[in-house]
Amino acid sequence: MKTMQYKGYAARIEYSDEDKCFVGHIAGIRDIIGFHGDRVDSLNAAFEEAVDEYLETCEHEDISPQRPFSGKIMLRLSPELHAEIAMKAEAHGKSLNQWATEALVIAE
Repeated sequence: MKTMQYKGYAARIEYSDEDKCFVGHIAGIRDIIGFHGDRVDSLNAAFEEAVDEYLETCEHEDISPQRPFSGKIMLRLSPELHAEIAMKAEAHGKSLNQWATEALVIAE
């Protein structure tokens, strides 16, 4: 699945049969920021405008904009599973992060 990306933000897009247009929301942040368009080009322009307006509003209000996903993920594993995957990573000459990243990419 491809997502619309702009300035580090991604969009979640749905089609509204009721409104006969595409409706999008910025994904991965708690603030609710929506936009819409009836064609891909107008949807993309509305997405970029929504991100720009969000960032401008945050700057004007002197607040830090929320950023989607830091790249850090916390998992709770049993000590046995943690040890097992750490050994598998080491056996493949990789760090646990490298090994887990590759495993997650393969799983998609």
